[in-house]
Amino acid sequence: MAQDGQKFIKRNRSPRVHIEYEVQTYGSVEKVSLPFVMGILSDLSGKSEKDKKPMAERDFVNVDMDNFGDFQKGIAPRAAFNVDNTLTGDGKLSVDLTFNAMDDFTPGGVAKQLPATAKLLDARQELSDLLAYMDGKDKAEDVIKRLLANPELLGTLAAESKARADSDA
Repeated sequence: MAQDGQKFIKRNRSPRVHIEYEVQTYGSVEKVSLPFVMGILSDLSGKSEKDKKPMAERDFVNVDMDNFGDFQKGIAPRAAFNVDNTLTGDGKLSVDLTFNAMDDFTPGGVAKQLPATAKLLDARQELSDLLAYMDGKDKAEDVIKRLLANPELLGTLAAESKARADSDA
């Protein structure tokens, strides 16, 4: 089975490490090439909810850039911990993160997994979309500036928006 993997690599990607040495056999010199194979034992699952096999029953898994995503889904890495709640300033915030893809490790991917920060991220995206939409629309920008300058009108619109959201839910 290991030979199949080596043949695949030789056909599709040239190895980056070439180990060769000369051997004298019966008076002639031959070059012998050694394959560079590395095995790593590591528990990458963190606090995964999937059951793990005992160490003696585990097999080596060939991981490369083509199957890394499937490998990551298979081990289902997870982190669960408590942090200070800096959003509201009171108590601790329970954090439970699962990483099914490399994008889940990005700040945006982590923020999407926490309900409080997901709302903030969505609001940020909506404001960014609004800014892009408003680009070059001077009259609309003036209306928004007047709206933001008038706290009474802003409060009325916020209350109306909340009432609509409550009636839709």
